[in-house]
Amino acid sequence: MKKFGKVALVVALSLIAVVTAALAAYFAITADAKLNRSKLINYGQTINIYDDEGQKIESSSVEGNRSSVKISDLSEDTKNAFIASEDRKFYSHNGLNYGRMVKALFKNIASFSFKEGASTISQQLIKNTHLSNDKTLRRKLKEIRLTKQLERAYSKDEILEMYLNTIYFGHSCYGLQSAARFYFDTDAEDLSLEQGAALVGLLTSPNNYSPFKNAERCLERRNIVLKSMLDCNFIDQKQYENAIEQPLGAVTGRSASGRTDYINAALDELDDILSNMGLDFYADISGCNVYTYMDADLQRHIEGTTFENDGAIIVTDDKNGVCAYVNTIRGAKRQPGSAIKPLLVYAPAFEEKILHPFTKIDDSKVDFGGYSPENYDKKYHGMVTASESIAKSYNIPAVKTLNALTISRAADYANKLKIALDEEDYNLSLALGGMKYGTDIKTLCDAYSTFRKGGTYSPSHFIKEVTDKNGRTIYSADKHEKSVFSTGTCSLINSTLIETAKTGTAKKLKNLPYDVAAKTGTCGDEEGNTDAYAAAYTSRHSVCVWLGDRDNKKTSVTGGGECCNILKEVLDEIYKTSSPPALDTKSGTTEIEIDRQDYESDGKIILADDVSPKLNKLKVRCLSGNEPRQKSTKFSHPIITKPTISVDNNSVSIVLCKTYYYSYLVKCDDKIIYDGKYKQKISDCPEYGKHVYSVTPYYCDDKNTYFGDTIYLDRINFCDNNTSPLPPAITNKDWFS
Repeated sequence: MKKFGKVALVVALSLIAVVTAALAAYFAITADAKLNRSKLINYGQTINIYDDEGQKIESSSVEGNRSSVKISDLSEDTKNAFIASEDRKFYSHNGLNYGRMVKALFKNIASFSFKEGASTISQQLIKNTHLSNDKTLRRKLKEIRLTKQLERAYSKDEILEMYLNTIYFGHSCYGLQSAARFYFDTDAEDLSLEQGAALVGLLTSPNNYSPFKNAERCLERRNIVLKSMLDCNFIDQKQYENAIEQPLGAVTGRSASGRTDYINAALDELDDILSNMGLDFYADISGCNVYTYMDADLQRHIEGTTFENDGAIIVTDDKNGVCAYVNTIRGAKRQPGSAIKPLLVYAPAFEEKILHPFTKIDDSKVDFGGYSPENYDKKYHGMVTASESIAKSYNIPAVKTLNALTISRAADYANKLKIALDEEDYNLSLALGGMKYGTDIKTLCDAYSTFRKGGTYSPSHFIKEVTDKNGRTIYSADKHEKSVFSTGTCSLINSTLIETAKTGTAKKLKNLPYDVAAKTGTCGDEEGNTDAYAAAYTSRHSVCVWLGDRDNKKTSVTGGGECCNILKEVLDEIYKTSSPPALDTKSGTTEIEIDRQDYESDGKIILADDVSPKLNKLKVRCLSGNEPRQKSTKFSHPIITKPTISVDNNSVSIVLCKTYYYSYLVKCDDKIIYDGKYKQKISDCPEYGKHVYSVTPYYCDDKNTYFGDTIYLDRINFCDNNTSPLPPAITNKDWFS
């Protein structure tokens, strides 16, 4: 027993020593941790933003994008949404949730990391206003001490109010009021139950749960927050069931800062950059310098564009930079319409060697298991080429081509071009831009840029470089290149879209004195249109224009109308002093000659005979490696359909099928009765008796004569009427032996 007492005493003394040492270390490490009350209400960081020439655009402060809200003005639902999701024991603990801290400690020990933080709302406020984002034991200890000081200095409601006014909601929105205005175009005090829950759902990862970047994930997070409120008895079952049935309703409302669209987009990209680096906007980035690709003159020009309702314009260059950008709906996704056809239908079909630009497609009524697409003009146009289908934006040929390509292959190309598809998009209406969520204008512009880059996809950037306040580079834009199409496919698409800008739906661009490839798209019905696009590119720049209404109200805008007018004005501004080099329309392709007659009459694609006359040769360009294998011999070895022969009284008639360029040698037995160019009917009056007629087609060029196979016709028995042994009833009738 005495031995046990000694052991217990040693253990107790050891524990006291450890605790004493820990406390000493704690107070030593946190000695300089002093609560700064001004930081709780004047939190802000400055970011210097520069254009492509290194000229400062703006010194952008976090304060400039934050508006305060009073806790007393908020609804109970809004406050409870934060409590239920972020800190259920907020009003009962003293700033620290020891139970959660112990659980987090064991998880961190198991994972050999500081992944779990167990932070309360009070701790988050301290971290956001007083500390860096480093996940170290030293920072955590300072956070604990400052949190204790915070709890002694302020009431719970004051702490919650300061937290709601400093928390980051993504898209450079700080504070609940700024977020309410930006996401729902309302004030924080007027947020509905489901709107407040949606904003709380953003806090885990504003970059990943933005409704404008991933609406589905945002909706899932919102409903998780609503379930937490139900579990905490903040709402009842009926309120919960009603709330989860409500749509997100995010509308990209008023920007709280008054910044330009370009700067907002650059800050959104900065958010992505920091997130990918494991940082966020609360990391110590005060005084950092953000160098963009903005062309200040071009930006001012497009900012002067007047939209009927809402609109967006983006210009990118051959440095993968966004030169200019305006967007009244921020980065919201919209239906691309026919603008998707070259990207997910025709270019993949060329690449997969399913068709050529000159392949003829039957534009006629078709039914795919109940889906029967129609052309915008409600007409059918018969046999049309793939190039003509693109230029005129016919729908039926596009759907038929996608059906041949398969939706899964189209989806593979969509993935390579970073065009996100929903499960519901896997159907043939994808050929016409039928997508659940659609895509945003920057993604569309980047995809089209792939063609002028010879098939290499690389997303554009607003930011080229970020340096810290000491000038040290912490980020530099990377091209992230990926091959999507061959140079040959791009040459074919370039050629086709140049023709679209000359004679097709984008013909408002036809008078531009340089190569421009373009495609339009319009979504709507008889009552009006919701979305209109015009996408174009030269060898140096890509430009995309969208017009519509943020609330999907019907308008009269079209891709080939107002969108092309704006696009032309932008191109005129870009190339007001010089023109870009020509687009590549030949690399990776082969010029071939096909048989014109077979192509024009039956749509057959057959290489022309070597000795074919020039007028029967049609020059076309196809993807190298996808040349036709079959070669015509119709001139080196002429072939005809068997002629018909008949007897009428004293005359034999031979009718030839119509052919071009052929001559004919016609014999009766061994006697030549005709030798010359085609004529429909050849007549002969032979002597009485039995005769065999033959026809031999031949073709002559400047050097040689090429004979085809001799065709022998049915034998004729030609008799004298006076000596005919035949019965009178059939005398003088045509007959054959």
